[in-house]
Amino acid sequence: MDKSHPINDLMATTIEKIRELTDANTVVGEPIREGEITLIPISKVSFGFSTAGSEFGLKNARPDQGTAFGGGGGAGVKIVPVAFLVITGTSVKMLPMAIPSDSTADRALDLVPELLDKLSIFLEKKKKEKESEGDLFQG
Repeated sequence: MDKSHPINDLMATTIEKIRELTDANTVVGEPIREGEITLIPISKVSFGFSTAGSEFGLKNARPDQGTAFGGGGGAGVKIVPVAFLVITGTSVKMLPMAIPSDSTADRALDLVPELLDKLSIFLEKKKKEKESEGDLFQG
């Protein structure tokens, strides 16, 4: 007869409870729509668990009698919102929810994506201006 050890049941229950708490919707949340804008929350999920047990011999136990088992388990889950994906039409941007950077170099690195967006818009505008100037001289 194959008998399952109580520690296996304890671990399975702990893992199942963590699984219930940390599905994909916990990391990438449900989209929030308002007009043309859609926000998708993004979170960081950390978790840990522990399970322990011990068998104790019984006083005056018969040879066919098993041992006593004592055990327990615990888990912790930490969910921290880190950003929102902002979708407007065909544009997708990440809006971080980070604590402001401490150093000047970190702040400069944080501004790079925004700077690249502005530079891209500027270059696109200049390109359109040149094209429209070329059209004026063609006609």
